[in-house]
Amino acid sequence: MDQSIFRKRIRAVQNLLKEGEVFLLFAANLKIRNRDVEYKFRQDSDYYYLTGIEEEDGVLALRRNHSAHFALPKDKEREIWTGIRLGKEEIGRRLELDDSFDLSDWDSRIGEILTNQFTLYHFFGKDRERDTKLLDLVSTLNLRLREGKFGPQRWEIPNFLHEMRMIKSPEEIEKLKEASEITAAGHKRLMRETKPLMFEFELEAILESEYLKLGAWGGGYGHIVAAGKNATILHYTSNRARIGETDAILVDSGAEKDYYTADVTRVFPAGKKFTSEQKTIYELVLLAQKEAIANTKSGVEFNSVHEKTVRTLTSGLKDLGFLKGELSGLIERGEFKRFYMHRTGHYLGMDVHDVGRYFENGKSKPMQNGLVVTVEPGLYFDPSDESIPERFRGIGVRIEDDVLVNGEAPVVLTSGIPKEIGEIEALKS
Repeated sequence: MDQSIFRKRIRAVQNLLKEGEVFLLFAANLKIRNRDVEYKFRQDSDYYYLTGIEEEDGVLALRRNHSAHFALPKDKEREIWTGIRLGKEEIGRRLELDDSFDLSDWDSRIGEILTNQFTLYHFFGKDRERDTKLLDLVSTLNLRLREGKFGPQRWEIPNFLHEMRMIKSPEEIEKLKEASEITAAGHKRLMRETKPLMFEFELEAILESEYLKLGAWGGGYGHIVAAGKNATILHYTSNRARIGETDAILVDSGAEKDYYTADVTRVFPAGKKFTSEQKTIYELVLLAQKEAIANTKSGVEFNSVHEKTVRTLTSGLKDLGFLKGELSGLIERGEFKRFYMHRTGHYLGMDVHDVGRYFENGKSKPMQNGLVVTVEPGLYFDPSDESIPERFRGIGVRIEDDVLVNGEAPVVLTSGIPKEIGEIEALKS
């Protein structure tokens, strides 16, 4: 993104701060995978959102009328091994900061930053050791009250930053569209190339290679490739099983590009056609999903989409004979949870389960233009449940798209991925 976007975001946060308030934001650290091997580095979403910096261990410190950053110092020897660092001068220039320091100056300057600031905004709970150091420092500062100096008296999570991130700018929507297009290429290739007797991990490899080939980071979360009864495990990620001749395959996977991720689920047959039982369940889930997408409108309470989806699925399960009794009673008692045990959607953006509050003052928040959400109803038939007719046991169907709230006309960002039964089977023929 253009550097001016990050500068504007920093100024927006500063404008939200009052006199006597300070905001601290820490970059992600490198994480050890095993022994001395590190995981692939991915920047903290909040930190990237404000700075656009992809280096580890930095700190952004903001007050209403002052901005400062602490960065890894330029170091020729280290840069030979791990890559060129931006350095404090370049970061200060890019972000037009008042001060830019080496990270080695942090310990000597943090006291000054916090002195006589009444409120500290910081994402507590991400790093216990860091939180403890900040608490200890504030306690030390408060021993200097007789000198007219003190540390923050109030500590708060900066939820205002997450409220900013909830509503996507035009630039962010374009990034999500890019991620969706790459995701579409991966899913369509998978539908075309999958054959019975392949292994789930072969499908995972196809997805990841397609995402990387098209310039994505890879998957924005662990790929779920679940054949047959594995599709009834909601977060199945082992992806080791062989695909059976008549299996339906549930694939939950989205590409991440430039820190924005898609989140899509599709179900398709291993062979050329769905079985009649798979088709029956698929059609019910697809009906519920289409209704839910139509309800994803500005001003509609987010939770109401889930409530209507529950009603549609419960009614369908009753009509098919899986549930018996009055519809209202079945919903009130939660009978549907045997088959549908998760929510209908969540916020989407830089994080697959993106930030922002779903409820305010105990009431579900209405959706606003610029919000991006997933819509993902599903039905899952326990393979060990003998009360279910045997031919339906082990079927799992979830259909998920990414939807931009746009007044009365929701925009399905992932509409390029086939989900009609005829479209899917045509790709398989």
